[in-house]
Amino acid sequence: MKHRLLQLLIWCFLSGSVLAQTAPSRFQLQATVTDTLGAKLNGATVMLQTVKDSVLSNYGRTNETGQFTLKGIRRGNYILKVTYVGMMPINQSVTLETEANVDLGTIKLKPIAKELYEVVIRTARAPLTIRGDTVEYNAASFKVPPGSTVEDLLRKLPGVLVDREGNIRAQGQEVKRVTVDGKQFFGDDPKMATKNLQAEAISKVQVFSGQSEKAKLTGVDDGKKEKTMNLELKEEFKKGGFGKITAGAGPATNLSARGEVRGNYNKFDQKQQLSAIGLANNTNQTGLSWADYQDFRGSNSFTRNEDADFGFGGGGGYYFSSNGDEGLSIPVNWGSRGGGLSNNMAAGVNYNFDTPKTKFSTSYYGSSSTFITETLAERKNFLQTGSFTTRDTTNQRTGSNSHRLSLRYEKKLDSLNTLVVIHNSRLNNGTQNLLNTSELLRNDLIRSTFRLTNNNGNNQAFAMANTALYRHKFKTKGRSFALSAGYNYNQNDALLNLQADLRFFDATTVNEQLRLLRQRQTTNSTVAQFKASAQYTEPLSKKLSLESFYNFSLRYDEADRAVLDKSTDQLLRVDSLSRYYTNNYTYNRVGTGLRYAYKGINVGVGGAVQRFELNGEYATDKASLNRQRLNRVFTTVIPNVSVNLDLKNNKYAYLGYNMDVRLPSPQELQPIVDNSNPLYISRGNPNLLPALSHSVYTGFNYFNPGSFLSMYGGFNYSYNINEVVYAQTVDPQTLITNTIPQNITGGQNGGFSANVSFPIKKTKLTMDVGGNLNLGRSFTPINGILNQTNATNYNVRLSIALTPAEWLAFYGGTNIGIGNTRYSLSSGQNQQLVTNNYNAEATVKLPGQVFISSSFNYQLYRNSRFAFNQGVPILNSAIYRVVGKAKKMEVRLSSFDLLNRNVGVNLDAGQNYVSQQRTRTLARYFLLSFTYNMRGVTAKVRRNDGW
Repeated sequence: MKHRLLQLLIWCFLSGSVLAQTAPSRFQLQATVTDTLGAKLNGATVMLQTVKDSVLSNYGRTNETGQFTLKGIRRGNYILKVTYVGMMPINQSVTLETEANVDLGTIKLKPIAKELYEVVIRTARAPLTIRGDTVEYNAASFKVPPGSTVEDLLRKLPGVLVDREGNIRAQGQEVKRVTVDGKQFFGDDPKMATKNLQAEAISKVQVFSGQSEKAKLTGVDDGKKEKTMNLELKEEFKKGGFGKITAGAGPATNLSARGEVRGNYNKFDQKQQLSAIGLANNTNQTGLSWADYQDFRGSNSFTRNEDADFGFGGGGGYYFSSNGDEGLSIPVNWGSRGGGLSNNMAAGVNYNFDTPKTKFSTSYYGSSSTFITETLAERKNFLQTGSFTTRDTTNQRTGSNSHRLSLRYEKKLDSLNTLVVIHNSRLNNGTQNLLNTSELLRNDLIRSTFRLTNNNGNNQAFAMANTALYRHKFKTKGRSFALSAGYNYNQNDALLNLQADLRFFDATTVNEQLRLLRQRQTTNSTVAQFKASAQYTEPLSKKLSLESFYNFSLRYDEADRAVLDKSTDQLLRVDSLSRYYTNNYTYNRVGTGLRYAYKGINVGVGGAVQRFELNGEYATDKASLNRQRLNRVFTTVIPNVSVNLDLKNNKYAYLGYNMDVRLPSPQELQPIVDNSNPLYISRGNPNLLPALSHSVYTGFNYFNPGSFLSMYGGFNYSYNINEVVYAQTVDPQTLITNTIPQNITGGQNGGFSANVSFPIKKTKLTMDVGGNLNLGRSFTPINGILNQTNATNYNVRLSIALTPAEWLAFYGGTNIGIGNTRYSLSSGQNQQLVTNNYNAEATVKLPGQVFISSSFNYQLYRNSRFAFNQGVPILNSAIYRVVGKAKKMEVRLSSFDLLNRNVGVNLDAGQNYVSQQRTRTLARYFLLSFTYNMRGVTAKVRRNDGW
């Protein structure tokens, strides 16, 4: 009996071995692709799809000898698709069962006949097509849940990465621009299209490297490439409107019920685009930021190089914009990341008209928000002998209302002449209320100063910017001329009622005005600016061209700052704090450069001379006849070198040198005292010089379209001359800090970054690994002694995208950050800050069109020397169901911050300080929401669509 059992076991083992040999679990498929004449086809796209549901299982590309090899394939029945530009695509059935290595021999592709071209294009429908560094994805081949945005679709595409903030990287590079049907959508911000458009509206996603806007403007290829993504709409979505509206509400948590309403609507055709968005909530969803609004101008708006600033970089445009810098604000650092509670309302509409000769776009966006913060902060400042600590408790409420209008008109006068007119304007008003207590301790132990502040204020501002741009292209290729003119205007009126009570525990003789501050501060400012530029490009040969430019700007500033003492019944003007001034700025810059471009080599060498002249006068009062003058002239020579190498096989390298010029701001030059924060008093310095920064940089990109391996590495270094830093003088008794800007030479910054992205299992598992190292050296005079701060920051990141089946998608990652700060003035206070992030999110499809999605994010903040160790785990989860045959409705139950641990945290280490901050923010709440997907046509529900 034992012998028979042993024989049976041996027979089973041998049988299993034989079966393992005859039926391998993984297969390899290979072949050679040629044309009908036998010529090997290099770069043909090869895809393997499952027969059952056409899911992309593997992909590759032929090499120089026309061969391809696909490895690690599971047993089953497949369809092999082979495509090549100008050739008839071929589909071939493949069954992998017994042979581990399958060689299909030679696959011959036939040229496409012209009469069959349109039919072939419409019926090929390969999951992806690769042409050089351009990758085109067929959106229908990558399944996402109904109601998903374009951002959800992009996460499914091989070679495309989307981080938690919605930033996109493709082929190893950041995507700078997203277009819809070849036209820009919501300007330069890629997230506006990917977060607002629905995935079901997209037919194809194309990723390619395009010319910079400057190259398009001048007609001279500068060698710089911008990674661009184009979203091609389905035909049925071009014939009707589509959009989404969501409404949700939840029970009261944290003393308040939660709710939100948001929606968007889009209607496109060949000539017109209409988009509308709106939102209202108390869930901290602020909607569009200022930067987002700047890009809320649709397909016709591109802002780069349309501000009349021609020529290469180098600080030329620094004074070409008005920053509304005379407005008053509450001088407290309340805006920690992720902190505060907000109520928000916003609405906007955008219209575009686009024909080959005429492009017109206009938009309006209005918003209203209220923001409340409750913050605990601690900051330690280091001195030559010892240190002092500031502990703050802050409650602040701010309100803001804004209206913004934009318009852009472009007219092709003929084939050689183009006119562009641009207008942007905004009207803002805001209110601020602040209650703050500050306690200053010497050496962490001895109580020195206590401050109680109760401020309130408001401001109103109006600004507009107008630009007219004329472009002329000569019949000679590469020869062009451009002329522009602009007018900017900014009016800002602000009021601040300052009330501060200070107690000094160590000081024996203190100015009584420092103990009790009751002030009314008003500022009325006006900025008006006219600017003009000209640019001429001349081709010297097929490889060499000359580019010359001239920039001019004339700006007038007027500001009346009045500080009135409210400590008595009479409002008395405080002359030492009040100031009226006018400034006239005249700016000229002329430059030229040579550019060599041939077979992927693009080298530019140039220089410019800029002259900046300031003529101003100031007094304590507008009516005063005793005015002092401020006359300064700055002349700077600016060199520029750039080298861009577009190498073979999707390799790209670049290097360059430039010098940036940072001119002192009006506030830095004016000897005005600002005591809005009585513990931190500042004044300007009329003797400042321009700050110069010499920078060198280099980098390398590589992308393999066959394996979707992408690599990046880059290095940069800068050296600062006459850098503007704020010298500090700390009173030994009161610990009040007085600052004044000074010029310091010797600051340096350098950094190295690298990144590798590759599929571990094609279409199933992708990994992204990267990191960077940054080094910096800066200087700060403290009580007459120069403190040197050396900062070293390390960062390592890892992310994975796991999509093993259509019913499961998982994304996870980590980011490890370590910052070391060293101080020459007080080496015993050297710090190490640790900020680590761990995140994961998953979506699972259950039967009956039910989906479960969850995300977990753990943020760790640590400063051992400060005894600070804060972990913030955030767990969000939702269950939702798609309702109806047309899949237009969605019912969702969402939970946010299930662990009830959310708090805003900020760690920082600066030139002579280290700080920590905690801010109350929105914690655990629940929402039951309903979503309706609007479609102008009946949606087509496909069988076996996976989801």
